[in-house]
Amino acid sequence: MKNTHIIIIILVLILGGLFLFGRGSKLEAPTGGSVENVTDSTSLAGSENIPMDTPGIVEIPIVKEFSVSGKNFSFTPSTIKVKKGDRVKITFKNSAGFHNFVIGEFGVTTKQAQAPYEEVLEFTADKAGSFEYYCSVGSHRATGMKGTLVIEE
Repeated sequence: MKNTHIIIIILVLILGGLFLFGRGSKLEAPTGGSVENVTDSTSLAGSENIPMDTPGIVEIPIVKEFSVSGKNFSFTPSTIKVKKGDRVKITFKNSAGFHNFVIGEFGVTTKQAQAPYEEVLEFTADKAGSFEYYCSVGSHRATGMKGTLVIEE
């Protein structure tokens, strides 16, 4: 009689474990596998059908980060190079004196501030060429506090 009870308990535990194990596997997120290519067309009023399965390239701008240090009458680095279309992030660090950082062609400027001062500027390099960056305080630009932003095609 005792052996029968033990066998029944073991069977119940095994069946319960299988039930829970089987149920748990259905709740797991799928891993691996392949993605189906779904074709769809959307019709807009007054226009032709536009296929939705046309492969396209979505360009995500690359963020180029630079740290530019300004001190009495110089910037380090004195040249920054990026590619057209890049997103440019410049951290201007005024380490000595009263300065700012300006790239006029892109409408980028920091406030004029006494050191120590730091400000982050971000813009898109949407035109190719060489552009001067400079300090607009007094005659600082004329005394050499400038650098070059080179944007290549």
